[in-house]
Amino acid sequence: MRWGISKLVLTFTLLLSAVTWNGLLAKEVNGPTGIPFIALSALPVQGFETYRLIRQGGPFPYEKDGTVFGNRERLLPIHPRGYYREYTVKSPGSRNRGARRIVCGGAASTPDTCYYTVDHYASYRMIVP
Repeated sequence: MRWGISKLVLTFTLLLSAVTWNGLLAKEVNGPTGIPFIALSALPVQGFETYRLIRQGGPFPYEKDGTVFGNRERLLPIHPRGYYREYTVKSPGSRNRGARRIVCGGAASTPDTCYYTVDHYASYRMIVP
C-alpha cells in the first residue's frame, strides 16, 4: 500500500509541476497585448504562401483579400477603422474560403503586424518571422 501512495504523490507532484511549467511557457509566448505568437515557419504551407503574397502586394486569389477588417470582436489591439486588412488562407478540401485568415495592420503595402486565425476571428496568433 505504501508503494501505491508514494507513486500517487509522485505522480501528483509531477503533474502539478507540468501544469505550472506550461503556465510559465504560455506567458513567455504571449506578446505585450496577450496575444500568443506563432512563428512564420510554423504556419501551414497555405498560410506561408498567403503571407508571402501579402508582403509582395499580391496578386490575391480571393476577391475579399485585402479588404478592410473591422475588428468587431475587439480581440486585436484597437486602431481606427481601415488599419486592419484581411486575407484568406486556403483550406484544403473546403468549398468556400474556409475559416483560416491572416489579418494585417498598418499600410496595405507594408503591414506592421500580421495575425493568424484558424477559427474565423475567434482567436489569433501574432506572426513573428
